[in-house]
Amino acid sequence: MSVANGSFGIEAPRSMPTGQRNVVRSNDSASLWNCTLSPGWTQEEVQVLRKALLKFGIGNWMKIIESECLPGKTIAQMNLQTQRMLGQQSTAEFNGLHIDALQIGEINSKRQGPDIKRKNNCIVNTGGKLTREQVEQRRMAHKSKYEVSADVWSRIDLPKPENPFLLLEKKREELQSLKSELEDLRARMSAIEQKDSHSGTKRPRE
Repeated sequence: MSVANGSFGIEAPRSMPTGQRNVVRSNDSASLWNCTLSPGWTQEEVQVLRKALLKFGIGNWMKIIESECLPGKTIAQMNLQTQRMLGQQSTAEFNGLHIDALQIGEINSKRQGPDIKRKNNCIVNTGGKLTREQVEQRRMAHKSKYEVSADVWSRIDLPKPENPFLLLEKKREELQSLKSELEDLRARMSAIEQKDSHSGTKRPRE
């Protein structure tokens, strides 16, 4: 299993299969199984998180933060993004496992049946709450089937910015630029509305 090219010997996830359950609705977030983006994450950041989860294990957020591979990302953001990558809301059964989250996501994207319910493209538990024993049984099954060896995950290299403060400053500048664009757009809309009010023309609101 190769780690040099970031693929870990696993084929790139394909698009979700077609079907009524997999139709993207207005409240659905973009799927990561076909490498489209979720709000606030770039493709590069998703791949870094993928490698970090493989290296440190699902749920080991502090180790990821301490590695400085994803500066500016909070535990809540990483947890939510991991759910999207896994394709299910509950991550307890993968806790601590060194697995490829997108591989699990591709498998979950193909699951069908009357008991499979999704919210924001993630499978949700519609039955009773699992006991600790049931969760641990699933975790051990996943460990046996999907976990990569220590020889593989221990050799994964994560990017580390030379100066994370410069990166954060860049993010602030990008945010300020977006705010300026928004203010400019509001000013233009206000000018158009004032012009219409003077001419007696009313524009239909969308």
